[in-house]
Amino acid sequence: MTEPAKPKLADLRIDRTGITGSSRRPLLLAAIALVITAVVAVLLLGRSRPVVIETATARAADPGGAATILNASGYVEPRRKATVAAKITGRVTEVLVDEGMAVEAGQVLARLDDSDARRRSEAIRAEREVAAAALTEIEVALADAVRTLNRIQELRADGVASVQDLDTATANVDGLHARLAVARSSLAAAEAQLAVAAQDLENYTIRAPFAGIAVSKDAQPGEMVSPVSAGGGFTRTGISTIVDMASLEIEVDVNESHIAKVYPGQPADAVLDAYPEWRIPATVRTIIPTADRQKATVKVRLGFDRLDPRILPDMGVKVAFREPAGDQAAPTAQSVVPQSAVVERDGRSVVFVVSDGAVERRAVSLGRNFGSEVEIVAGVAPGERLAVSALEQLEDGGRVAVKG
Repeated sequence: MTEPAKPKLADLRIDRTGITGSSRRPLLLAAIALVITAVVAVLLLGRSRPVVIETATARAADPGGAATILNASGYVEPRRKATVAAKITGRVTEVLVDEGMAVEAGQVLARLDDSDARRRSEAIRAEREVAAAALTEIEVALADAVRTLNRIQELRADGVASVQDLDTATANVDGLHARLAVARSSLAAAEAQLAVAAQDLENYTIRAPFAGIAVSKDAQPGEMVSPVSAGGGFTRTGISTIVDMASLEIEVDVNESHIAKVYPGQPADAVLDAYPEWRIPATVRTIIPTADRQKATVKVRLGFDRLDPRILPDMGVKVAFREPAGDQAAPTAQSVVPQSAVVERDGRSVVFVVSDGAVERRAVSLGRNFGSEVEIVAGVAPGERLAVSALEQLEDGGRVAVKG
């Protein structure tokens, strides 16, 4: 009888190949679906959250503009500026000026202690009175001597008076004439000394040399002032600094390699750092005929076509030198926007126009630069609002929230 075959050990092993593949596939698919869902959720969440931005409004371009041929920077400088000081050394008793005060030419700014000068003036005045009195006395004596001489001349003609009497009377008159001349000279000298004393007394009063604005107050009552530096830090050399606001102008440094492009009378546009959206017409007044060998620059001074109270000394300013409008056929600008509103995308200049909580990406054609502003030849109309911050986060049609 044949025995049944014994099972082999390999036959008892379970084949897990089919089971493993079939069981892991759903898990893998579920994981992939979960990742895709998370990515979509993040994208949707990011798109639903608006980007916080700042905006600026495009303004209309000025008509009749001209091409900019050179840009430079500098400062607002007054043509007339003076630190007012005393002509003498003295102690300040009164200061009548303060920062920001408008002063007129000749207005009293301060007074010094003039007690000693007053005493000297009174002494000289007394000497002048003595000289005047002496002159009067000599004039009276001379008049009497002349009358006496006339009587003696009459008596001499009658043979009554002697020659000696006539000579004595004549000498007396001549002597009084000489004394009168000396007295008059003494009086004139006393009056001259009195005028000097009056001028010395006036020197104790400090006045404004011209009309302007006081921009500093450099001394206080009780301090010593002197026209020269003396006494270390205990002696002041000035009372106040006065600026003639009507003489404000622009001083810029132009590279000497470009100075040939600048000429007196040339029109320009100035933009103050404090007011980057304000263009101020200016004109080249003069070119200083010397160069700075250290900086390789030439100083150029420009006058404002019209002054404004917002223009202050030492303000930073950027200047765009222009050619006259008739010399250049520049494209007509449509609007002017801040340079911070323009960004490069795909090799083109674009802006993001804000409307109804969203932005529209718009390609633009740029014109001239004016400090922190730039002209838009085409693409933006005056009055449209543009994003000026977070431009790298913006896309066409994206939602935005305006800051503030």
